[in-house]
Amino acid sequence: MDKKNFHKWIAKRVIFSDGAMGTELYRRGIFLNACFDELNLTHPKMVQQIHEDYIQAGSDFIETNTYGANTFKLSKYGLADKVGQINLAGVHIAKQVAGDNIRVAGSIGPTGISRVGLDYELDEPVRHGFAEQASALKDGGVDFLILETFGNTTEILLAIKAVAAVCDLPLVAQVVMDVHSETVFGTPLEASIQKIAAEPFVDVVGLNCSIGPSDMLDALKRIREITDKPVSVQPNAGLPREVEGRLIYMSTPEYMAEYAKRFFENGAGIIGGCCGTTPEHIRQIVKAVRVMDKAMGQKSHRTVITVAAPKTSGKTQPIPFEERSKIARKLTKGEMVTSIELLPPRGLNLLDLQEKVRICADYGIDAVNIPDGPRASSRLSPMATAVKVQQAADIEAILHVCCRDKNIIGMQSDILGAEVMGVKNLLLITGDPPKLGEYPDATAVFDLDSVALARVVHNLNQGLDIAGNELGDKTSLTISVGANPVASDLDREIKRFCQKVEAGAEYAVTQPVFDPKMLFDFMDAVADCKIPIIAGIWPFTSFKNAEFMANEVPGVVVPEVLLDRMSQAKTRLEGKKIGVQIALEMIEQIADRVAGFAVSAPFGNVNIALAALGKIPLNEI
Repeated sequence: MDKKNFHKWIAKRVIFSDGAMGTELYRRGIFLNACFDELNLTHPKMVQQIHEDYIQAGSDFIETNTYGANTFKLSKYGLADKVGQINLAGVHIAKQVAGDNIRVAGSIGPTGISRVGLDYELDEPVRHGFAEQASALKDGGVDFLILETFGNTTEILLAIKAVAAVCDLPLVAQVVMDVHSETVFGTPLEASIQKIAAEPFVDVVGLNCSIGPSDMLDALKRIREITDKPVSVQPNAGLPREVEGRLIYMSTPEYMAEYAKRFFENGAGIIGGCCGTTPEHIRQIVKAVRVMDKAMGQKSHRTVITVAAPKTSGKTQPIPFEERSKIARKLTKGEMVTSIELLPPRGLNLLDLQEKVRICADYGIDAVNIPDGPRASSRLSPMATAVKVQQAADIEAILHVCCRDKNIIGMQSDILGAEVMGVKNLLLITGDPPKLGEYPDATAVFDLDSVALARVVHNLNQGLDIAGNELGDKTSLTISVGANPVASDLDREIKRFCQKVEAGAEYAVTQPVFDPKMLFDFMDAVADCKIPIIAGIWPFTSFKNAEFMANEVPGVVVPEVLLDRMSQAKTRLEGKKIGVQIALEMIEQIADRVAGFAVSAPFGNVNIALAALGKIPLNEI
């Protein structure tokens, strides 16, 4: 791979590396005092299997088992004369399993000589050692090179010059930092990265090893402020502990995946792992981040269409907000709005849903939320469901409109159809990507995101279509959008919230709220973009349900104290009652700050939602 194609590759989307090689070999029975690089010659099948496991986990590239295959480190094992042989074997093993779609990176580590940079007589031998290894990896056919785990800035600069002298392969240069963001020689992170990034031959800068995900996230944020080059992050799976004579890394795959999402949100171009990171860690990282990559489009193939703001005039003034629906009227008056979320059925039978809708109306609920393909599932048309909801009882529907499944033309058609069918309330969302759901091979569209879609509906309310042409009539739809008060990248969420308001959003509905303080902090942060905020409420039904919300639902944070409370439930009924009680307490704590509540009916149990709103007693759930 030449540098031009490498840059195109890494610019398209986030790239996933593999995880640890050394600790995987150790985990599979190789002693710590063995020469891991020699295993390319003595145990090639074991090395090959590790490569295959990472590919199956979703790695976009694998690193050759050549981290210590330089003349200085191999000499300790009497193998200095086998530098070329070991490196070529490492490339051969990796390329055997990589195929056409997986890239192979040649791994080069430091010499292990602490005096590099202090003893100038060492410079030339060290430079020659790196050149020798880089030449062998190039001859073997690697796609690019990775200099990794360098704690001495002077040494990695020597390595960069050595590599540049013998090949023109793309180069990733990674250093290792301690928890104080300093090298082993005390060089601050920023100073080290600036020197490395200033080298024209370096294509990607980054960090690997030594520190865990939390510290590496802090370091990533600092790096992003000092260089425009792509950044790679490969943290350890936490700090190791000795358990029965073996070193065990304690960070779980799920924990690593959560931080991988934050790496992605903060602009990492390459995400992977180092010591202690197993194929399962990489599998969870890929699963978590690929979802965000597709949904957010930060580095994805899609391009979100820009919808221009119309030139307003007296002729195109929208119908006043309070005249568009009963919900709009209540929000304008400052009256509390209540809604219950009910999913469209998977089949054709709407009788059960319509009965639940009538129950909601009897208890004075203002609206029923109708999701659009939640978690990328296939259900009855949300438009048809919304119409049937409003026909079943004197209650309004809030129709979710998702950007995933239709292009901009289809979405405008559906929005015009909602107006004609009398469905006046829309909740505009970008949507979960298909890989999250039951049809991972389905194609996502994502012509628009929720910001652009808000602009579309705002324009339609002024009588203008997506091309700025006059329709002759104008819609009278309320525009609501989603908000996530606990987003891992809160600055980005705040920025997007204000963009939605600027685009035309008139009220917002949050993700389920489990921490009042985080909600209030978010509301304070967006005070200048003031629109009514309806708080999402999810009543837990069991400890398992609470764990699922905490670990598997994007954009949701469940405090440990609530998980502890749910874990006390001894029976299924007791679990429901504790969950409803938590929801009641949440509503009471935030009621004076929000415009209403959007309560989910877990597993379609409308009585749980009604109990959470205080409409029925706990013993009726």
